[in-house]
Amino acid sequence: MREACRGEGRAGSYAARVDVRVVAIDEAQWRAYRAIRLEMLADTPLAFGETLEHALALDDAEWRFRARRCATPGNAGWAAVGADGRWLGTMSAFVHPVEGPFLVSVFVAPGHRGRAAGVADALLDEALAWVGRQAEGGSVLLHVHEANERARGFYRRRGFAETGVRLPYSLDETTDEVEMRLTLPTVP
Repeated sequence: MREACRGEGRAGSYAARVDVRVVAIDEAQWRAYRAIRLEMLADTPLAFGETLEHALALDDAEWRFRARRCATPGNAGWAAVGADGRWLGTMSAFVHPVEGPFLVSVFVAPGHRGRAAGVADALLDEALAWVGRQAEGGSVLLHVHEANERARGFYRRRGFAETGVRLPYSLDETTDEVEMRLTLPTVP
């Protein structure tokens, strides 16, 4: 398991001092990846384009593939891991060939949400560092369900702004996903 950063914050980061470490996801963690994915689908079904029922039907080979994909060129995934080894949250990113970097699969376990916990901030700090290495001076996009006000508030606090683009949510096309963008600073 490669350690990406500690949740102690870095210069310029928003992360509070938390008792987590942020690690890069790879195939070796496929069981933990599966466990948190099932937890996230059960907890917040409107936040992801997959149902819990679909995910429960996947075989081990598919879970290994999904975890392995997090460590392939143009893709990255991170887990916030507590002192007891439990995964408290995840965040992934990929580089779209036309639109550039995207954040996806963002989740923080219910007992670890909020600014004081710092889990989401620690994950986003690591994701933005990776995105910055992929697209210097560009931007990063994400799509968030229109009803997920807590997530939209977090992203706004971190500098994301709604672009005006709304897309039908794949599991219920009577609702939308809202596109948000963060412009990254250019490095002199």
